Amino acid sequence: MSQRVTSRSSRTSQLRTRATVLAAGLGVSVALGAGVASAADTTAASGAASAVQAQAAAQAKAAKAEAVKTEKAAQAAAAKKAAEKKAAAKKAAAKKAKPSWVDPVKKYSLSASFAQNGGMWAHKHSGQDFAVPSGTQVVAAHGGTVVKAGGNGAGDGPAYGNAVVIKHGNGTYSQYAHLSKVTVHVGQIVKTGQEIAKSGNTGNSSGPHLHFEIRMTPNYGSAIDPVKFLRAKGVKV
Repeated sequence: MSQRVTSRSSRTSQLRTRATVLAAGLGVSVALGAGVASAADTTAASGAASAVQAQAAAQAKAAKAEAVKTEKAAQAAAAKKAAEKKAAAKKAAAKKAKPSWVDPVKKYSLSASFAQNGGMWAHKHSGQDFAVPSGTQVVAAHGGTVVKAGGNGAGDGPAYGNAVVIKHGNGTYSQYAHLSKVTVHVGQIVKTGQEIAKSGNTGNSSGPHLHFEIRMTPNYGSAIDPVKFLRAKGVKV
């Protein structure tokens, strides 16, 4: 009787021990599973945070690049505008500096002057003489329309030899005389600086030169001082 009771007690104790061990094992497994799940959640959260940070960094880099590009474009536009403004100012200055009238010949010496007395003229000298070799290019001192051209002073008399008279838009006329050759015709429109003749020694002339007049009409007798006139127009005679 006593032996059976002891045996049963021993079995009961063993069962209890096994149950305790199993319970402990289950507890460890549950705790381990929870730890693994927690670690997985932490890793996932960390990965998501890194992705967000990477995206934010990429966006910030793109925004900075776009800002630099915009700034460079603005600087280029400003530089272009400044260059255009400078070019326009330079062009305007050049246009303003360029006289609308020019000398009728180049590389000359001034000889007989306006209103000078002398035995070569019936009255005082009616123009300004530019001493140049025969064949020197003679140009229109200002743009206009040819109203006289040819021999016999183009109608002003043989003393002028071959001559040309140009009517200008400002109500004045320029006359060129003692020419060796006339290269324009009546009615022709000429520009400032355009060739109209070659200098010579025709008519009442003591040597090769260009006789130049500024007139208030196309005819002899209405001349004014051509040097003062040209200088008032900005020509350095």
